[in-house]
Amino acid sequence: MDRLEAFKVGLTTWSKWVDSNVDPRTTQVYFQGISPTHYEQWNGSISATCKGETTPLNGATYPGGLPPAVDAVKQVLKNMSKGVTLLDITTLSLLRKDGHPSVYFGKEGNDCSHWCLAGVPDSWNEILYALLTNAQGGTLV
Repeated sequence: MDRLEAFKVGLTTWSKWVDSNVDPRTTQVYFQGISPTHYEQWNGSISATCKGETTPLNGATYPGGLPPAVDAVKQVLKNMSKGVTLLDITTLSLLRKDGHPSVYFGKEGNDCSHWCLAGVPDSWNEILYALLTNAQGGTLV
């Protein structure tokens, strides 16, 4: 089965469960968007590695476009009957090609799918925290 199609099937199954089992009066559902890899292109060049990348991209858009899974997520969430808050971390993460551990591997290794800590995942947590505290009137319960 195609990976994107399998992702859509799994996500649709999850969405049906949420629609059938979650009471929005007592539960708020958050969905973290797609955490991208950097095996594609950036800055107009094709590269099979993020090794040696030490600075984020400038600007607010990623030159390679968004991963197809982003559209799948947005479509499934749009078709749900219960509200789900999307924590859309994709573009923010795409711009951080420097946030992968490959820069620390020396001559060996190419890891452009995991993230350094502290780093990009901390930004995701800050966004989630802001959403949670805003939903609680400024205080986290």
